[in-house]
Amino acid sequence: MCGLVRETAYAIHVYHGQGHMEKVYENALAHRLRKLGLEVKQQHAVQVRDEDETVLGDFYADLVVENLLVVELKSVKALAEEHVAQLLGYLKSTGLEHGLLITFGSYKFQIKKYIKNGNSNANLADLLPIVFLHFFVIFAFFRGQIV
Repeated sequence: MCGLVRETAYAIHVYHGQGHMEKVYENALAHRLRKLGLEVKQQHAVQVRDEDETVLGDFYADLVVENLLVVELKSVKALAEEHVAQLLGYLKSTGLEHGLLITFGSYKFQIKKYIKNGNSNANLADLLPIVFLHFFVIFAFFRGQIV
């Protein structure tokens, strides 16, 4: 599903470009994902609770897709650490595992995937081909096959 959201967000970036308010991109992404048959909740209210379940406050996730994925949208030139912290907080509070952080504010499309209690931008399965390629290049180098 993350791949479908990525592709759709990129298509929106290509079509609309940069310069719109965040809400325009939010509406566009929600609209296109719904057209694809996905359940999308916009400005989904999530309560932040303390360890004893006392409600500390609410936040509103830009999009929650299929009750599996939190999507936080920005219209800024570059993603910052506070944007990452915001998304990770949303994942913790919702109990969801996967989140996407997307900015439409730059000429260059930027998207990052985060997995709660995991690494950003890649799953282990995505990294395995790269790890094996590096291993074989290093192995060949030490055997004298690469100069």
